[in-house]
Amino acid sequence: MPERPSAANQTSVALANLDGRILPLAEAKVSALDRGFLFGDAVYEVLRVYAGRPWLADEHFARLARSLAAIRIAGVDLTRLRQRMTATIAAGNYREATVYIQVTRGSAPRRHAFPTDAVPFELLFVQEFIDPYVKAREAGASVVLQPDIRWGRCDIKSTNLLANVLALQAAKEADCVEALLYLPDGTLTEGTHSSLLGLHRGQVITAAHGPSILPGVTRDWIVALARKHEIPVSERNLCRDELAAVDELFLSGTTTEVLPIVRVGGQLVANGSPGPVTRRLRLLYQDAVRNFCA
Repeated sequence: MPERPSAANQTSVALANLDGRILPLAEAKVSALDRGFLFGDAVYEVLRVYAGRPWLADEHFARLARSLAAIRIAGVDLTRLRQRMTATIAAGNYREATVYIQVTRGSAPRRHAFPTDAVPFELLFVQEFIDPYVKAREAGASVVLQPDIRWGRCDIKSTNLLANVLALQAAKEADCVEALLYLPDGTLTEGTHSSLLGLHRGQVITAAHGPSILPGVTRDWIVALARKHEIPVSERNLCRDELAAVDELFLSGTTTEVLPIVRVGGQLVANGSPGPVTRRLRLLYQDAVRNFCA
């Protein structure tokens, strides 16, 4: 059976699970020769836990399977990994939390080519979540624009996130919640850790799946939600030149949920307030989560 921390620490300590062993995250150790540490040779997922249950778990694990296949990491038992996630959530008695899951190619002597005998390394941890976006969902958020300098396979949820880190730091220094990334031709792709959606002439606009964006689990769920409620959706990229004309702009993500954008750099989006379609989708999203929790 997995080792468990004492009951006194279950509601306050972030818990890790290493090969089925549950321990405080602060005590988790990773080999210095792990290829995720040395090369970023790894993929990851983040899930939101509501009322003790992981939200959209099937979709997140399906994306994890795609990422593993894309970088050719084999031999990962995702059913077992999911069981370990469930056990770790229960061990900490978490109600509102996030789950981080990372799978690397494993430890091996430092050479670029795939090692022949490395065993994939599976790390997950769970920690309590205090929502930082509560006020911004009501009033709207500000973002900045940053060049998209990431690699060419953003559809793989890899741990190679330096470009995202630098762009988000620029946003934080501008007192903004996120950075919207754009290509040299002005095409907007997504945020550093969120998907981008806009509204123009009654249509929700968001980028189609492809190598330039991550196929957002929350975004795809919101697109399906919009179509279910007869809100038209057009899957195409927005451009920087269109920002002055859009009626609404919002972000989606595991922790951002549905987050209105009311300012991009120094420019207001429409009248500078969250728009009615964004508000409606946010309420529909919240209703779905409440039903899930019930």
